[in-house]
Amino acid sequence: MNICLFAPEELNVPLDLRDERAEHLLAVLHKKEGDSFAAGVIDGASGTARIERIDAREMTAPNGKSYKGGTMTFSFLPDGDGKPLYPLAMLIGFPRPIQLKRLLRDMAGVGVCAVYLCGTDLVEKSYLKSALYDEGECRKMLLEGTVQAAGTHVPRVIICPDLASALSRLEADTSGYERKVRLAMDNVRAEGSLTSCLSGMRDDMQRNDLLAVSAIGSERGWTDRERDLLSGAGFRLLGMGKRVLRTETAATVSASLILSAMGCL
Repeated sequence: MNICLFAPEELNVPLDLRDERAEHLLAVLHKKEGDSFAAGVIDGASGTARIERIDAREMTAPNGKSYKGGTMTFSFLPDGDGKPLYPLAMLIGFPRPIQLKRLLRDMAGVGVCAVYLCGTDLVEKSYLKSALYDEGECRKMLLEGTVQAAGTHVPRVIICPDLASALSRLEADTSGYERKVRLAMDNVRAEGSLTSCLSGMRDDMQRNDLLAVSAIGSERGWTDRERDLLSGAGFRLLGMGKRVLRTETAATVSASLILSAMGCL
């Protein structure tokens, strides 16, 4: 936890000592009254918080058991707008549920602005029934990655049932961008490599009015039908070498290469 993030309404309310943020500050960082720590407002300012008072006491639960409880009172002084998210949206086929947390944490860590999760023709249908595939649950995972990266702004997450609806939603959400670069990772019908493509358009990639979109298939990749959908939506089908990568690995590699070409890394 490289920063403690709070919702706006939490700033003027004492923090329960059983809250994981309070536990981390006291048990891991060994903070005490008068100490400061990195803090921020979710999707808002970053700054420094100061522990004004720790009111620890023995408390009794409804079942009669005693426990150590209490509150921590803190003040917050903003000093910046937080680390901005980069103009890169990721369109990703549903991965295995066990991979989802790592994937979203890493996407928030590198600073993409949005993650569109969608069903694909070859995805295992049971994945879609997982309780994890909920925008609220996914946002919690993105928040974890944001905290790890010491950021305050959390990428948006949008869940769509299939690729066609994801492409439609993506276009509607990003209509304000004058320029878009659409890149789909594919190891079957690739027209070239991602690195060569980015090298050939480096000046364009660093324009301020640009949004980049990277599309990554689910575990078994895209079908020809989906490749045609992507091509019809303006995506270039590109490869990232001869090795077959896991969905979350491909997402992190492509995001890193694109952000580097954009001058963000």
